[in-house]
Amino acid sequence: MQLNDVASLVKLLDKSSLTEISFSDETSKVVLKKEVFRAAPMQTGMVAMPMAAAPAAMAAIAAPTYQPAGAPGAGPEKAGSKFKDVTSPMVGTFYASSSPGSPALTQVGTVVKAGQVLCIIEAMKIMNEIESDVSGVVEEVCVQNETPVEYGTVLFRIRPG
Repeated sequence: MQLNDVASLVKLLDKSSLTEISFSDETSKVVLKKEVFRAAPMQTGMVAMPMAAAPAAMAAIAAPTYQPAGAPGAGPEKAGSKFKDVTSPMVGTFYASSSPGSPALTQVGTVVKAGQVLCIIEAMKIMNEIESDVSGVVEEVCVQNETPVEYGTVLFRIRPG
Protein backbone atom coordinates (compact mmCIF):
# COMPACT_ATOMS: atom_id res chain seq x y z
CA MET A 1 0.00 0.00 0.00
CA GLN A 2 1.36 3.37 -1.01
CA LEU A 3 0.98 6.75 0.73
CA ASN A 4 -1.22 7.88 -2.17
CA ASP A 5 -3.63 5.03 -1.38
CA VAL A 6 -3.89 6.09 2.27
CA ALA A 7 -4.46 9.71 1.25
CA SER A 8 -7.24 8.60 -1.10
CA LEU A 9 -8.89 6.66 1.74
CA VAL A 10 -8.68 9.70 4.04
CA LYS A 11 -10.36 11.89 1.40
CA LEU A 12 -13.06 9.28 0.85
CA LEU A 13 -13.78 9.09 4.59
CA ASP A 14 -13.80 12.87 4.91
CA LYS A 15 -16.29 13.39 2.05
CA SER A 16 -18.63 10.57 3.05
CA SER A 17 -20.99 10.11 5.97
CA LEU A 18 -19.06 6.98 6.97
CA THR A 19 -17.35 6.99 10.34
CA GLU A 20 -14.90 4.15 9.67
CA ILE A 21 -13.05 2.61 6.73
CA SER A 22 -11.02 -0.56 6.95
CA PHE A 23 -8.69 -1.74 4.16
CA SER A 24 -6.21 -4.57 4.00
CA ASP A 25 -4.06 -6.38 1.46
CA GLU A 26 -1.30 -9.02 1.64
CA THR A 27 1.26 -6.62 3.14
CA SER A 28 -0.66 -4.10 5.23
CA LYS A 29 -3.87 -3.21 7.00
CA VAL A 30 -5.32 0.31 7.49
CA VAL A 31 -8.27 1.30 9.68
CA LEU A 32 -9.41 4.93 9.54
CA LYS A 33 -11.97 6.24 12.00
CA LYS A 34 -13.70 9.59 11.94
CA GLU A 35 -14.68 11.06 15.28
CA VAL A 36 -18.26 12.30 15.32
CA PHE A 37 -19.01 15.18 17.66
CA ARG A 38 -22.46 15.22 19.11
CA ALA A 39 -24.00 18.49 20.24
CA ALA A 40 -24.50 18.78 23.96
CA PRO A 41 -28.14 18.67 25.02
CA MET A 42 -29.69 22.12 25.05
CA GLN A 43 -30.98 23.66 28.23
CA THR A 44 -34.72 23.78 28.71
CA GLY A 45 -36.28 26.93 27.34
CA MET A 46 -33.63 27.65 24.74
CA VAL A 47 -34.50 27.55 21.04
CA ALA A 48 -32.02 26.51 18.38
CA MET A 49 -32.31 28.35 15.09
CA PRO A 50 -30.12 28.92 12.07
CA MET A 51 -28.08 32.12 12.25
CA ALA A 52 -29.75 33.53 9.14
CA ALA A 53 -33.15 33.22 10.82
CA ALA A 54 -32.08 34.74 14.14
CA PRO A 55 -32.68 38.46 13.35
CA ALA A 56 -36.15 37.76 11.94
CA ALA A 57 -37.01 35.52 14.86
CA MET A 58 -35.79 38.10 17.38
CA ALA A 59 -37.95 40.75 15.72
CA ALA A 60 -40.95 38.41 15.84
CA ILE A 61 -40.37 37.64 19.52
CA ALA A 62 -39.97 41.29 20.49
CA ALA A 63 -42.69 42.65 18.17
CA PRO A 64 -45.25 43.25 20.94
CA THR A 65 -42.79 45.33 22.98
CA TYR A 66 -41.56 47.79 20.35
CA GLN A 67 -42.12 49.03 16.85
CA PRO A 68 -39.06 49.32 14.58
CA ALA A 69 -38.23 52.68 13.06
CA GLY A 70 -39.61 52.97 9.58
CA ALA A 71 -42.74 50.98 10.43
CA PRO A 72 -45.99 52.81 9.69
CA GLY A 73 -46.54 55.50 12.29
CA ALA A 74 -43.35 54.63 14.17
CA GLY A 75 -41.05 57.55 13.54
CA PRO A 76 -40.77 61.29 13.33
CA GLU A 77 -41.25 60.92 9.57
CA LYS A 78 -44.97 60.59 10.22
CA ALA A 79 -46.61 63.81 9.10
CA GLY A 80 -47.73 65.99 12.01
CA SER A 81 -45.98 63.90 14.66
CA LYS A 82 -45.42 65.87 17.83
CA PHE A 83 -42.96 63.34 19.26
CA LYS A 84 -39.23 62.77 18.68
CA ASP A 85 -38.33 59.08 18.57
CA VAL A 86 -35.08 57.97 20.16
CA THR A 87 -33.92 54.87 18.28
CA SER A 88 -31.29 52.26 18.98
CA PRO A 89 -27.99 52.99 17.22
CA MET A 90 -26.94 49.32 17.45
CA VAL A 91 -27.99 45.72 17.99
CA GLY A 92 -27.88 44.66 21.63
CA THR A 93 -29.83 44.27 24.87
CA PHE A 94 -31.83 47.19 26.27
CA TYR A 95 -31.38 47.98 29.98
CA ALA A 96 -33.57 50.62 31.61
CA SER A 97 -31.26 51.02 34.62
CA SER A 98 -27.52 51.29 35.14
CA SER A 99 -27.37 48.17 37.34
CA PRO A 100 -29.71 45.36 38.39
CA GLY A 101 -32.10 46.48 41.10
CA SER A 102 -31.54 50.19 40.43
CA PRO A 103 -34.47 52.38 39.41
CA ALA A 104 -34.95 53.04 35.69
CA LEU A 105 -32.95 55.96 34.29
CA THR A 106 -36.01 57.19 32.39
CA GLN A 107 -39.74 56.62 32.85
CA VAL A 108 -42.90 58.01 31.31
CA GLY A 109 -43.19 61.61 32.51
CA THR A 110 -39.47 62.10 33.11
CA VAL A 111 -38.22 65.53 32.00
CA VAL A 112 -35.00 65.03 30.07
CA LYS A 113 -32.37 67.35 28.67
CA ALA A 114 -30.33 66.92 25.50
CA GLY A 115 -27.32 64.75 26.33
CA GLN A 116 -28.99 63.05 29.31
CA VAL A 117 -28.53 59.25 29.52
CA LEU A 118 -31.85 57.52 28.87
CA CYS A 119 -30.85 53.85 28.94
CA ILE A 120 -28.02 51.42 28.31
CA ILE A 121 -27.61 49.03 25.41
CA GLU A 122 -25.23 46.13 25.94
CA ALA A 123 -23.46 45.00 22.80
CA MET A 124 -20.68 42.41 22.95
CA LYS A 125 -20.30 42.86 26.73
CA ILE A 126 -19.86 46.62 26.34
CA MET A 127 -22.36 48.89 28.06
CA ASN A 128 -23.27 51.80 25.75
CA GLU A 129 -25.09 54.79 27.23
CA ILE A 130 -27.85 56.08 24.97
CA GLU A 131 -28.38 59.83 25.33
CA SER A 132 -31.31 62.02 24.40
CA ASP A 133 -30.68 64.35 21.49
CA VAL A 134 -33.60 66.59 22.46
CA SER A 135 -34.94 68.18 25.65
CA GLY A 136 -38.51 67.36 26.58
CA VAL A 137 -40.81 64.95 28.40
CA VAL A 138 -40.73 61.18 27.92
CA GLU A 139 -44.17 60.21 26.65
CA GLU A 140 -43.52 56.51 26.00
CA VAL A 141 -40.94 53.85 26.83
CA CYS A 142 -41.27 51.50 23.86
CA VAL A 143 -39.04 48.63 25.03
CA GLN A 144 -39.16 46.45 28.11
CA ASN A 145 -36.09 46.00 30.29
CA GLU A 146 -33.61 43.31 29.18
CA THR A 147 -35.19 43.05 25.72
CA PRO A 148 -33.09 42.41 22.59
CA VAL A 149 -33.16 45.39 20.21
CA GLU A 150 -32.00 45.92 16.66
CA TYR A 151 -30.59 48.94 14.89
CA GLY A 152 -33.40 51.47 14.45
CA THR A 153 -35.68 50.08 17.15
CA VAL A 154 -37.70 52.89 18.74
CA LEU A 155 -36.68 53.05 22.41
CA PHE A 156 -38.44 56.22 23.62
CA ARG A 157 -40.88 58.83 22.35
CA ILE A 158 -40.16 62.32 23.68
CA ARG A 159 -42.39 65.36 23.41
CA PRO A 160 -39.93 68.21 22.75
CA GLY A 161 -40.30 71.18 24.99
